[in-house]
Amino acid sequence: MELSEISQEILEKLWTALEEGQRDNINTSELELDNQISALGELVDRRLVLISGELLELTSEGRKEAENAIRRHRLAERLLNDILATKDQSLEEDACRFEHLLHEGMEASICTLLGHPKVCPHGLPIPPGECCHRGENMGSRRLVASLVDLSPGQEGKIAYIQSRQSEEIKKLMAIGILPGTSIGLIRRYPSYVFQVGNTQYAVDKNIANEIYVRLEIS
Repeated sequence: MELSEISQEILEKLWTALEEGQRDNINTSELELDNQISALGELVDRRLVLISGELLELTSEGRKEAENAIRRHRLAERLLNDILATKDQSLEEDACRFEHLLHEGMEASICTLLGHPKVCPHGLPIPPGECCHRGENMGSRRLVASLVDLSPGQEGKIAYIQSRQSEEIKKLMAIGILPGTSIGLIRRYPSYVFQVGNTQYAVDKNIANEIYVRLEIS
């Protein structure tokens, strides 16, 4: 039986608290959700959370359910941001609505179409699913892929850059290698050579793996 949307939101809040490494529980006063009493009853009945006074804590089964909920939410954000170009101010709200429409099969399909992204648009990790572990590849039906997965001649626009920490990535961004920029892969060996505008750039595999491209589908 599917959990209610409010119950899923509570699980996401608990997962976020756990993920941030600050604590493994939250106070019920932090939820600020309508109908939270009935949702808490649902979570307790399903043995997904434990309640001690006003504190909520995930059970081991609850952690699995919370991980799935946060995965759906962050995949929804990735889809809305990269494919539907949803603006920042409505991204979170739209993702909250959209994630509840995803069931397991659809979630795996969207993840594969997006090239199994590792982070959401805010840089937070997307928990991997079975499709990621299996390395499913839908070939030409993918909408987003990292530069390392492109074939020479494939073109598209940069959807996002997964990590912005390395000095080489920072230099590329400083000269205009940014989301929305048109890009085409020229060759893969001995380094990854791509073209932006009239200029060609060569990067190693680690850097190419950080650049995700929204492909042009013919």
